[in-house]
Amino acid sequence: MMTPVFHSEIDDVAAAEDRRVALGYVTEAFAEAILAGIESDSFAHAALFAAFQELVSIYGEEAVAQFAERLGERIRQGEFSIVSKH
Repeated sequence: MMTPVFHSEIDDVAAAEDRRVALGYVTEAFAEAILAGIESDSFAHAALFAAFQELVSIYGEEAVAQFAERLGERIRQGEFSIVSKH
């Protein structure tokens, strides 16, 4: 059985728009959780856990593990940073 390509929709404009809208929902949920008194790091850990759980259910462990292996470099390159590096 062939492992599905995890990032097959990256260049698809509709998928990019869906991800943008989805990020808005996640950002709103994050803000609501903080207003409810949940620590931001606790919510972030829970969100990551839920996200990986969902991705594994869709793509399988191997595809998600390969995706996760590249996260370190992407983080170091500032892909997830809100403020620019100096």
